[in-house]
Amino acid sequence: MKNERAYVLLAFTALALASPCQAQHRGTSRQHNSTPQQALDKRQDAFQGDKAKGVHASYQWELSGPNGGDWWLIVNDGTYTMGRGKIHNPSVIFVASDEDWVAMSNKTLNVPLAYLTGRLKIQGSHRLVKDLDKIFP
Repeated sequence: MKNERAYVLLAFTALALASPCQAQHRGTSRQHNSTPQQALDKRQDAFQGDKAKGVHASYQWELSGPNGGDWWLIVNDGTYTMGRGKIHNPSVIFVASDEDWVAMSNKTLNVPLAYLTGRLKIQGSHRLVKDLDKIFP
């Protein structure tokens, strides 16, 4: 159990460090996202198809709040599709408030801390969470 918790912390730390919203504006200031849609749109710009070869996974975001909603991402052997709504039987489900997800994307809320305090819930394969980090650095 201790090793599993350590692995989960490591995976979420990696996810925090490689959040798709690390992208910088051309120039000196960092662009901050203000909605979950902006945070997920940034993820598209970072896609690494070569790192997604052999990966078959589906991810679901369930975000509460005024800007919340449901989003999905399907990775299929080097390609991906993304959209709004729910998908059947996702490999990983992220549950958070819209404000917390945006804060994690902007690096103003630490992902492992959000997970450990219940502000971020993750259901499914932690290995696939780590794969997501590699596919969308």
